[in-house]
Amino acid sequence: MFLADLLGPLEAVLFASGDPVPEARLMEILRIDRETVAELLAAETDRLADSQSGLRLQQVAGGWQLVTRPEYYPYIEKMAQTADRRLSASAMETLSIIAYHQLAHGEPVTKQEIEHIRGVHVERVLSLLMARDLVAEMGRSKGLGRPILYGVTDTFLRCFGLKDLSELPQLPETELTGEMAEQLSLLESQPPEEADPEEP
Repeated sequence: MFLADLLGPLEAVLFASGDPVPEARLMEILRIDRETVAELLAAETDRLADSQSGLRLQQVAGGWQLVTRPEYYPYIEKMAQTADRRLSASAMETLSIIAYHQLAHGEPVTKQEIEHIRGVHVERVLSLLMARDLVAEMGRSKGLGRPILYGVTDTFLRCFGLKDLSELPQLPETELTGEMAEQLSLLESQPPEEADPEEP
């Protein structure tokens, strides 16, 4: 089967999935090897660009996904009426702390650590972020009281267009207050606590 003959099936699979599809899964579904998958993805990327499509291929959260082009976001925003779903500044601060702590330590963070950095209670904000599937419980710390650990999800990676947390941009000074940034810096310099995997 020629590469061009597989473009349609590839597009159909990615469209039907909605979520990122790993290359190994594409190999299995399309019955092709890894080299052919790479060539096919490159060909589809070029085809979408050449046709001035409103879609593009994006590698995100360990797989490939069809996404809308950023320049068309205003139209998507109007259609989906997403303005009401924007995160508040406090939610973004909490999400930033969780993501950047996870990047620095390679592990999630406790609610107590988040509150220590922000200086306020975060129960409601955490509930909101979990309801949006941006944050999830990732087990329990071995520290005193075995507090729950919170980390960002694959949904977070998809929403922000990241393959993994290493692609997080450098945190701007304006994102956190000076005191919060200092506290986060202190946390990054401390050795991480050991964590137990989440019990089933």
